[in-house]
Order: sequence, then C-alpha cells, then structure tokens
Amino acid sequence: MNNENLSISYNKLWKLLIDRGMKKKDLQQASGVSAASIAKLGRNGNVTTGVLLKVCKALDCDISDIMEIVRK
Repeated sequence: MNNENLSISYNKLWKLLIDRGMKKKDLQQASGVSAASIAKLGRNGNVTTGVLLKVCKALDCDISDIMEIVRK
C-alpha cells in the first residue's frame, strides 16, 4: 500500500461531537487540548498521540471512534 495516497480524517470526531451536542470549544475545555491542536484536527492535520488520547479520554471513546485512514 502506497502511503502517499493515504491520509487521516477526523470526520468521525466531528460527527461524534454533533451527536453529543458539543462544539469544538466544549471539546477543548473537556480535554484540556489547546485551541491550536483543535484547529489542526479541523484541518485533518498531524497531532500527537497525547492529544488524541486526551480527546478519547474526554469523550470516553476509542481512537477508532474519532479518526480513520482514507484514500486521497
């Protein structure tokens, strides 16, 4: 599999927030993640595993509930 054709998508995270009636600011406050990291997630950018763990802990979910690998 060629990695150049793959990217990370956080669409699952945004759908989960909608389902729970949360906004990005609510997630930021609940998780203690910086606004810059939330913005990176919004752009499907690279964030640390620590950020992802904080988000999962705040939402009481698994990493597969908030991200997925997609073909470009």
